Amino acid sequence: MNLILLGAPGTGKGTLAAGIRNAIGIAHVSTGDMFRHNIKDGTPLGKEASGYIAHGELVPDSLTIRMLEERLQRDDCRKGFLLDGYPRTIAQADALAAFLTGVGQKIDAVLDIRLADATIQERLSGRRVCPSCGSSYNLAARPPKKPGICDTCGTALEHREDDRPETIAVRLMAYHEKTRPLEDYYAARGLLHAYDNEVGSEITLQSILKALGTLGAASRP
Repeated sequence: MNLILLGAPGTGKGTLAAGIRNAIGIAHVSTGDMFRHNIKDGTPLGKEASGYIAHGELVPDSLTIRMLEERLQRDDCRKGFLLDGYPRTIAQADALAAFLTGVGQKIDAVLDIRLADATIQERLSGRRVCPSCGSSYNLAARPPKKPGICDTCGTALEHREDDRPETIAVRLMAYHEKTRPLEDYYAARGLLHAYDNEVGSEITLQSILKALGTLGAASRP
């Protein structure tokens, strides 16, 4: 099953993506993680992307598409994939559809995770991330046992530049302007499934898995 996870930054997509991946055994393909790995390794692509990400701007399609096409052809995507962070524009959605058609695949469903902007601001501004193992914390909802230190590996936590209030505002503005139109794009194709994550990720995950089970059963001969 090939899925897309839509939603503004801070809506809880990472938690939901992990739950979906573990439940149905498909690859979680996060474009954010791909870019961060390239930035950390100092690759040419990473150096170019870092300037956009640090200012809360969207990475140009030409950088994203090239990386993603290579990623989707790896072995772990053969049983399906969950795209997280792509597409972000109509142009990217068209490019993705063309690529998948060319390799005999398609998107089965688009999961749209929704949350109020004020809640997103609160969640993201309190987020801290471990640069070593990738563990994520929230100073209000899930703080580390020792302030500023990762529970898992003991590395000092980071307050990422794109989680600072001024950058969050820019990211949300970019999302509403460029990415929200994808809701209409995929709704018109009968693929959009919307979920209000104000109820909490556990409840939202169960709703998603129930819908995917029904969708999978309907697609089987």
